[in-house]
Amino acid sequence: MTLTRTTTQDTAPRLLYDRREAARQLSISVRSIDYMVTSRKIATRRIGSRVLIPHEELMRLANTADLRSVA
Repeated sequence: MTLTRTTTQDTAPRLLYDRREAARQLSISVRSIDYMVTSRKIATRRIGSRVLIPHEELMRLANTADLRSVA
């Protein structure tokens, strides 16, 4: 019998997500994420050329009644 250890890294949410992962988490398209970023309806952080979306923003969007009203 093999026991697996769970670390905090396995259970803690990531702080920042790239556009593709954010879209996957919200079950929407990357294009929808791009529209929200362009229209500034979603906060982002930029590191170099990478556009990253904070976990709090994903939670905020997930708690909205209708994601289509955000996009």
